Amino acid sequence: MEFEGKVALVTGAGSGIGKAAALTMAGQGADLVLVSRSRIELENVAAEIRAMGRQALVEPADIADEAAMSALYARVRETFGRLDILFANAGINGVWAPIEELTVAEWDETIRINLRGTFLTVQGAVPLMKQHGGSIIITASVNGTRTFTTAGASAYSTSKAGQLAFGQMLALELARHRIRVNVVCPGAITTEISENTTKRNVEAARHPVVFPEGKVPLSGGKPGTAQQVADVVAFLASDRASHVTGTPIWIDGAESLLV
Repeated sequence: MEFEGKVALVTGAGSGIGKAAALTMAGQGADLVLVSRSRIELENVAAEIRAMGRQALVEPADIADEAAMSALYARVRETFGRLDILFANAGINGVWAPIEELTVAEWDETIRINLRGTFLTVQGAVPLMKQHGGSIIITASVNGTRTFTTAGASAYSTSKAGQLAFGQMLALELARHRIRVNVVCPGAITTEISENTTKRNVEAARHPVVFPEGKVPLSGGKPGTAQQVADVVAFLASDRASHVTGTPIWIDGAESLLV
């Protein structure tokens, strides 16, 4: 129960990696603030957390909406008075298309959610963490941080590279307040996000890439699981990672090392 007495906020908590991380931390004693656009999904996760005897505050919100996030953090302060762990996990794949076919609106929406949303999520958490320190974990990706061969994913990869730079900047800025900031970079993971990706004529942007047999060397080509990412998040959130900050961790079974 290493998170006993601690409060964790997870965005994108309704499914996939966010849900797995929220349940993992609740299972180790944390109370949770659950954030996503879907109240129904959040209520289902909250029911599982409450069954463990932990508190779960359900907060449906668009993470890129400044007013919504300000109101959310006001409720966190009122309910718990503190925040120890932030998992800034929410994001979108957006539209993948050749650069000349990607519209400004499509580019802007990916950057809005993935970068503006991460900024607002972290900015609101810092005042609650300054009192006693804490751990911030941001979900980026292998795309834009170690691989650049995903055809048409220019907006997505740019946003993920930006999240890594943002996390490393804040690791230095917030160290004096004993706030650690780390970035997880998943590769192929079995989640629902791939089902919400819009791909348009990506073959026109594809460059030939030669892979060894099997896409994920460590697992014989099988993608990772949300729980495998959640376990790394729980480690980074814990006191076991007390001297780890400003660090990207690629969770991809060595897939991003293939090219």
